[in-house]
Order: sequence, then structure tokens, then C-alpha cells
Amino acid sequence: MRRGLAISAVVAVVIVLVVLLLSGTGVIGGGSGGYRVEALFDNAGFAVPGEQVRVAGAPVGTISALSVTKQNLAAVTLSINNRDFTPFYTNATCTIRPQSLIAERYVDCAPGTVGHARLRQIKSGYGAGNYLLPVSQTSSPIDPDIVQDISQESVRESLSVILNELGTGLAGRGADLNSVILRADPALAQTEAVFNILGSQNKLLAQLATDSNRVLGPLAKARNSLSDFVVQANTTATASAQRSAQIAESIKLLPGFLKQLKPLMADLGQLASQGAPVMTSLGSSAAAVDSEFKSLTPFATQAQSALKNLGDAAQQSESSLVAAQPLANQLESLGSAAVPSSTSLDSLLTSLNKTGGIQQFMGLLFYGASATNGYDADGHYVRIAPIVGSCNTYAKVPVAGCSAKFASTGAAASVATQAARQALRSSSASTTALSGLMRYLVGSGGTSTSSKSASGK
Repeated sequence: MRRGLAISAVVAVVIVLVVLLLSGTGVIGGGSGGYRVEALFDNAGFAVPGEQVRVAGAPVGTISALSVTKQNLAAVTLSINNRDFTPFYTNATCTIRPQSLIAERYVDCAPGTVGHARLRQIKSGYGAGNYLLPVSQTSSPIDPDIVQDISQESVRESLSVILNELGTGLAGRGADLNSVILRADPALAQTEAVFNILGSQNKLLAQLATDSNRVLGPLAKARNSLSDFVVQANTTATASAQRSAQIAESIKLLPGFLKQLKPLMADLGQLASQGAPVMTSLGSSAAAVDSEFKSLTPFATQAQSALKNLGDAAQQSESSLVAAQPLANQLESLGSAAVPSSTSLDSLLTSLNKTGGIQQFMGLLFYGASATNGYDADGHYVRIAPIVGSCNTYAKVPVAGCSAKFASTGAAASVATQAARQALRSSSASTTALSGLMRYLVGSGGTSTSSKSASGK
């Protein structure tokens, strides 16, 4: 067994020497050109130059060189040819993964996020100019065939020897062994990070347990209601499942609805902004408004009886209103038939109003009445019949043949005077105005005359 281990060690040394020679000749190494990442791995077995570097499954570069550092770590130089995936940030990670069943490998990387700093550039030494990705952010796979080989007796015996020898070789390097184990399986590293976070928040966890007890206590008391809620939720879920097609259609129409709703929400937001001063003013007048509403209470109480009476009256007049329906129909027909005439009348009145026709017509009436009537010593008078002749012209002095006199002499005048006086004495119901008119016409003594001197009477 010891002889086999010695042979393995010699082979490893030869491989390292070959890699170093190739690096010195420039066949492999961190030469210039492109974006280069110097990734450190605990184990880069079966990874060779030319293998792909992928980001999210897309090829972005190749492995350009491999070497061994002074700390016995595998340094893998990654040449990134696609500038869309550069630069790498401090939260970047890389993992060597199997590409096929014949032990081919590729490097699967995540460049990191923009919110972090960029990787540090190596200033001098091997890989100068490249960007260093530390071993804490890389991992290597464990091949399935290695796990399966443990079932072979020779492999088990070799593993036992290795473990025995490792016990001696790693007696003083427990921390290094622990870090190697954590890096060998990323899940262990993530689990340790989770435990560290939980350990740093132990007080919060204790508070969570206390608060959970306070919350779960009332829930335990209301467990019947909670169980009923679960049953009702099951019923609701069943009904929703039966209408899954309609719900899917509603969800499908939701983006269009939200697109149409967006301008409305913008208008509502603007309305809310503009309405803030109004609401502030309403808030300041809330006390007065409240007082007004309180004052309306007695009015509303008194109005109830009035509204009831109004309802009774409306109920009693219902038959009359129904009977008036034919009349309303006739009025509607009349109104419809009168539309053309009303339109013409509106046009006529509008034209008369604009052109001053009404004022001119009133002037015609006024001046016409003034021209056809006359006046005497007692004032203006209105003729009750038209007079045609030579006495129509206006004259200031009496004109021969155009005078009219009422005398008290003569049988006719005496009879008229006596009849008028008898009517005045016998009529107790006559008014003062009528008596005065009669006295004016016949005279108080029965012998006076009225003389009128106007041409055309």
C-alpha cells in the first residue's frame, strides 16, 4: 500500500512540473487579452484548458490555464470572452461541474450583482493582471463513481490507510481541514452561515417563542372558530376550483383592465391632491355643519307628518290624475301640433324685438289716437264715432258751421233735464262717480250749457 501511495505522489509531482513548464513557455497562463479571472479551488481534478466557462448555461469563455499555488490550491484561469458578463463582483461564485459521463468538466459561474464591489486585480506574481476569485467562493464536485467505488474492497482498504495517514498529517491542522470540508460541499457552508445567523439572533428567537405563546394562547381558545374557518376555506377553494376557467379568464383580462384603470387612478390621485384643501376647509367647518344637522332634527320630525299628509293627498288624487291622462295626451298632441306655429311666432316676435317693430306699433296707436281724437276747454276726449267733413282740421277759434251747443230751452231739453233729475232722486244705489257724471252732463240748475269749440266735432 505504501508503495502505491509513493507512486501516486510521484505522478502528482510530474503533473505539477509539466504544468509549470507549460506556464513558463506561455502555452498556459494569464496572458493578456479579454477579461481573466483567477479562480482558486481545493480540487480541480479532470478540469483541462479549453473546457467551457458558463453563466446560467450559456458559454461565455474557456479555461485558459491551470496551476498550483503555494497553499496547494488549484488556480484555474478563466478567460471570459463575452463582455456582457463582465466584470465579476465580490459576491461571484464558481463551481466545477461534470459535463458528461466521461469525466469532462466545465466551470459554472455567477458573476455577482452590481451592488457589490468588483473583484480585486492581482498586481504582481503569477496571474498578474487577472481578477482574483478566492477559494471561499468556489466549490468542486464529488464524482458519483468515486462514491460507488467505496463498495470495492481495495478502495475501502486504501481509504482506511489514507484516513490513518491523514490523522497523523493533519494533527495540527484541524481548522484547515474544517474549512476544506465546508468548501467541499457548499450546502455545509450555507448551513453553517444559517446557524451563525440564528446564533446572532438568539434573543430575537427567544422573544419570538414568547410572543408565539401569547398568540397561540387565544388561537387555542378559538380553535373551534379556526377549524370552521379551515372548513369554509375548503368549501371556498372547491367552489373556486369548479370555476377555474372563469377565474383564469378574469386573470387574463386583468392586465387590460389595469391598463385602462391606470389613467383613472392618476386622475383620482390628482383629484385627491386638489381636494386636500377642500377637505381641510370642511374639517374646520365640521362643528358648524354638525350644529346645523342637529338643528335639522326638529324640522325633520315635524316634516314627517307633512309628508304623510302629502302622501295621503297624493293617494286620494291618484284617480283624478289617472282620469286626466287623456287630457294630458290631448295637450301633448296640441303642443306637438303647435310647434310650427310657435316657431313662426317666435321668429316673428324676435324680428319685431330686434327691429323695434313693437315700439313702432305702439307709437302708431298713440299718434293715431292723438290724431283722430280731440280736446276742449275741459280736456282730451275720445270720439266714439268717426267724423268725416270739413271740421276735421284743428282750429283755435270757432269755425262757422262747426260749433255744437247744448241749451236748456226747448221741450226736448226740458224733458231730458227732468228725466235725469228724477233718475238721480230715485236711484239710491247709484255711485258718487255716476252722479257727478250726470250732474256734469245736465248741469246742476238745468239751465247751464256746455259750449265746445273745436273743429271737426
